[in-house]
Amino acid sequence: MATGYGELLRSRHAVRLLCGTLVGRLPSATGHIAIVLFVRSEGGGYALAGALAAVYGLATAVGQPLLGRAVDLWGQPRVMLPAAVLSGAGMAALAVVGAESLPPACAAVVVAGVCTPPLEGGLRALWPAVLGREDRVHAAYALDAVAQEVMFTAGPLLVTLFVAWWSPGAALLVINVLGVLGALSVVVSEPSRRWRSAPREAHWLGALRSPGLLALLCSFLFVGVALGSITVAAVAYADDHGRESVYGWLMAALGLGALIGGAVYGARRWAGEPERRLRVLVGLLALGYLPLSLTPSVAAMTGLAVVSGLFLAPALACAFVVVDRHAPPGTVTEAFSWLVTVFGVGAALGTGAAGPAVEWGGTAPGFWVAGVGGVAALLVLLATSRVLNGRGRGGDPVVSSENDRNGAVEPGFSAGHQA
Repeated sequence: MATGYGELLRSRHAVRLLCGTLVGRLPSATGHIAIVLFVRSEGGGYALAGALAAVYGLATAVGQPLLGRAVDLWGQPRVMLPAAVLSGAGMAALAVVGAESLPPACAAVVVAGVCTPPLEGGLRALWPAVLGREDRVHAAYALDAVAQEVMFTAGPLLVTLFVAWWSPGAALLVINVLGVLGALSVVVSEPSRRWRSAPREAHWLGALRSPGLLALLCSFLFVGVALGSITVAAVAYADDHGRESVYGWLMAALGLGALIGGAVYGARRWAGEPERRLRVLVGLLALGYLPLSLTPSVAAMTGLAVVSGLFLAPALACAFVVVDRHAPPGTVTEAFSWLVTVFGVGAALGTGAAGPAVEWGGTAPGFWVAGVGGVAALLVLLATSRVLNGRGRGGDPVVSSENDRNGAVEPGFSAGHQA
């Protein structure tokens, strides 16, 4: 039976948490672009701008699982709001010191990146407790994936508008003020204040002691590789056709495909084990990436881009369910944050691999990287099916939510608990 998005959004706290999280994630979605525009406006070269943006990305990747673990230990408000303030202060420091003095600028972006609050993982940890029913949680994960595509499309546009209205420095400040306000909206909400992680076993590996979670993370590292390579290959394709606007069309088509796919996927309830369904979705995702290397006419390529994006949001939504099923007790925020990290690292690797591929053989080899990444992601899931199929909590069968005191959440979900 289909689950209506309207019913989901009418649930108490749902709209506030979703919107607050999206606004709070604006700095992480647009930080690299804002940094590049700011450094260029200060007279810095593209190499310096790219290096600072890369440092920011790496610092964010390091900080997400660490802060996610802190949230699991001490709760969302005590970690996320101070982290958001420190991250915003780091970007403000960059706007003040400028890019001429490299050590202070680098230190500022490291602070901004490492302290980026794990709002994505925090929201996904809250959904089961807020929505209760499994079908609603599935729909929320799909809506979250769709909203993420919208944010990563609209966020850069918002930065360019702020730059046009004011200045690159002002854009840095405004985006991060909005980020702090978004995080504040989330952490002062009742679900965030009351949420507590399940009791956890002290272990230095934390969430990473789960074989199933490690298998999933390895797979989505390669999904990230595919997406990162497409951004570079699409630029080369646009250059081949002599129009910069072609790049925008291809990226918009990818986002449109993900939006359509996520909306359709989340509008119904799916039976069966999500681990098996994930293999199908990732297989379809890989199949959608392979034809891009044909590099046909712009109209046909735009259509292929829509198709290649169709299964991204469904695969992400299904992966969120699998993460929740396999995260060891008391590590759900950290586990979701690890997914964010490996996805970002994979995208960086894909960007780095596609550049030489394009220089070596032209546009088509750049898209080959995407196809190889998709196929590799599927092969990982196939090779690790034994640890993924119906297993969870570090290898124990998933039989019930160990966190749900009232039995409101269906088997396989760890909602945390309400104090």
